[in-house]
Amino acid sequence: MMKADKRFAVFMVLPALAVMLIMTVYPMASTIYYSFTDFRLLRRNISFTGLKNYASLLSNEYFLASVWNTVKFSLLAVTFEVVLGFLTALYVNSLKSLRLQKVLRTVILLPYLLPTVTAALSWRMMLSPNYGIVNQFLAPMGLPVHNWFRDIHTAFAMLVVIDVWQNMPFVFLMVYAALQSIPQEQYKAARIDGAGTIAQVWYITLPNLRTALMLCTLLRTIDTFRIFDKVNLLTGGGPAGSTTTITQYIYNSGIKSLKFGMGSACAIIMTGLVLVLSALYVRDIMNQRSI
Repeated sequence: MMKADKRFAVFMVLPALAVMLIMTVYPMASTIYYSFTDFRLLRRNISFTGLKNYASLLSNEYFLASVWNTVKFSLLAVTFEVVLGFLTALYVNSLKSLRLQKVLRTVILLPYLLPTVTAALSWRMMLSPNYGIVNQFLAPMGLPVHNWFRDIHTAFAMLVVIDVWQNMPFVFLMVYAALQSIPQEQYKAARIDGAGTIAQVWYITLPNLRTALMLCTLLRTIDTFRIFDKVNLLTGGGPAGSTTTITQYIYNSGIKSLKFGMGSACAIIMTGLVLVLSALYVRDIMNQRSI
């Protein structure tokens, strides 16, 4: 009977396992293989080139600039999202009115529910130099009409603002849920001992939320590292490459030019960077749980 149950369990798992192998393992193995070749879509012959693609990328100033742009974008966006999400969750959780909490939760989560393309196009319309509501609001104040996504001084900042606006609610939701699990007895004991609001947040709230905050940071870091749709729709990597991320570089130099070998090498480098960052976060989370 036990053997029949095990066979049945294996047969039930096999379809899902087969789908995972086809959708993840095979593409990953193919990408690794093609990264060592000069594979182009319209050329039949594929030659093994060893580490030539990787050497070319690591000596390419445009690729290195895209790596720096990605790291900079990730640091800025994740920092603002975690800090603002944490503060917003604290504020909403401190409200006495449960009805007001429900209303604010719904309003705050609205940007996160929008598809990325919808959010990007909405911001492009609002910031348009021709008919955008932002420039129409600034014009009566005597400020000149500004092309936010074509100015090298503002394009990158606008991408960060839009990403923070859309994804801060994710951090808010995670932190707000974690706040519900903190025992209220800890706060009562702290108030009896004369601890103020700041002391309670520092010595009670933050230690209890450490794992949740680290998880939010990990997930948002991975997500920001692979940002593509906002960049491609709003700036295309310009002006002057100031907003080109790794994914945008893969699209421009690999997919559009059909140089899949080079694009695969670039994708492997990006995956390696994400894995290194993820390993650091996961190690910190595991160390925290073992304390």
